[in-house]
Amino acid sequence: MIRAVTVYALPLIFAITLHEAAHAFAAKRYGDATAFVAGRMTLDPFKHIDPFGTVAMPLLLYFGTQGAFTFGYAKPVPVDFGALRNPRLHSALVAFAGPAANLVMGFGWLVLATLVANFSGNDGFLHEVAVAGVKVNLLMFAFNLIPILPLDGGRILTSALPRPLAYRFSQLERYGFIIVLALVFLRLLDWWIIGLQNIALQLLLVLSLPLQFLFG
Repeated sequence: MIRAVTVYALPLIFAITLHEAAHAFAAKRYGDATAFVAGRMTLDPFKHIDPFGTVAMPLLLYFGTQGAFTFGYAKPVPVDFGALRNPRLHSALVAFAGPAANLVMGFGWLVLATLVANFSGNDGFLHEVAVAGVKVNLLMFAFNLIPILPLDGGRILTSALPRPLAYRFSQLERYGFIIVLALVFLRLLDWWIIGLQNIALQLLLVLSLPLQFLFG
C-alpha cells in the first residue's frame, strides 16, 4: 500500500494541478479573470491542493478501507460565470476544460509508458508511474463528467438545460457533494465511471497507434 501511494502521488498531483489550471485558463480566455487574479492560473500545485481534501482524506480512506475506496478534491477554482462573455456556452467550456486537460495528460502518460516499455521494459518504477498517470487522469476525466453539481459534468448539464430547469437543478448543488459521495460509496456510478474511462482509453489508444506502429 505504501508503494501504491508512492507510485500514484506524482501523477495525482500533476492531474489535479493541470485540471484546476485549465479551468482558470479557460475562464480568463472567455472573459472572467477572477481565478487569474487569485493566482490560480498556475502550474504550482500548492495553489490548488487542499490539505484535507487532497491529502488527508484520500489517505485516510485508502488506508482505512485497505485500498478498496478513496475520495478527494482540490480547491475549487473561483469563477464568476456571470462575467463570461457568453455565460451559458462559456460556462460549459470552462467546466469541460478540466476533464479535457486530464484527457490530454492521460495521453502524455500513455506515450511515456510506451517509450519506457520499449526502451527499458515494463517492470520498472517509472513504467508503473506512467501507467498510474494514465489511470489517474482517465479516472478524473470520467469522475468529473458525472452530471451532478458541483462536478464539471453538472456545470455542463446546467448550461444545456432550459433556464427554468437549470435553475431548479442548480438548487441541488448544496447537497451535491453528499449525493456524489454516497453514490460512489454504494458503487451506483460504476457503470458511468468505468464506461467513460474505457471510451477515453480506446480514444487514447487510437491516437497512440503511430507510436505503437513505430515500435511494433
